[in-house]
Amino acid sequence: MSMRRVVAAETLDGLAADDPSAIRSRRDLQRVHLAMGTRGIVARALRELTASRRAAAPLRVLELGAGDGTLMRCVARALKKNGPAARLELLDRQNLVSTATLAGYAALGWHASARVCDVFDWVASDSAPHDARAEPRWDVIIVNLFLHHFEGVQLDALLGAIATRTNSFLACEPRRGVLALAGSHLVGVMGANAVTREDAVLSVHAGFQQGEISALWPPGGAEWMLKDYSAGFFSHCFSALRRSNQNGRTF
Repeated sequence: MSMRRVVAAETLDGLAADDPSAIRSRRDLQRVHLAMGTRGIVARALRELTASRRAAAPLRVLELGAGDGTLMRCVARALKKNGPAARLELLDRQNLVSTATLAGYAALGWHASARVCDVFDWVASDSAPHDARAEPRWDVIIVNLFLHHFEGVQLDALLGAIATRTNSFLACEPRRGVLALAGSHLVGVMGANAVTREDAVLSVHAGFQQGEISALWPPGGAEWMLKDYSAGFFSHCFSALRRSNQNGRTF
């Protein structure tokens, strides 16, 4: 059954970082990620995106809309045995990453830092095309349950900035469909609060289906390899891999 994409403001986004309902909802999200299998989905996609990378330097990773940073810590743990060393920047408009979370990354061999910044300030901070004088591109930019908050001009601007500043991109988003919608109505079974219960349903209505993110990705001819696919029961993923970096090496 076809579902029209509808983007609506979610309650959690409007709450202060220290609001008790927000704190509870962020804990709920950790359980939601466990139920969705997000850690495994992201870890597998990262392995695929970086499999041909030949650089000896640590992997440079940026997560946009990183929240409290705990999801990527779980991914780092999953990648510990065979994954590369990494330098991770966690960008979010609220200061949510604790020192304990950063210490957890360090224990896994990842150097993580938090940056408080609105994503559209990040978009505007370097709108010029990437060139040799600019900062090196990120090896990977990651978003999780983030793109679905945006549409139209905002989404176009965000994807455009990402394409300019990275060698690969991974998005793990809600899948817009009947099964995911049914699941979103059941998050209360896990003990989720009213904020999470409401936002889960809105997230699915704003989610993505096959080919939609690929259609929005900035045109680049043969420069990018794109993959738009369902993952697990409730997730939809998109990855973009630049065929070569600016030095001409296969990434």
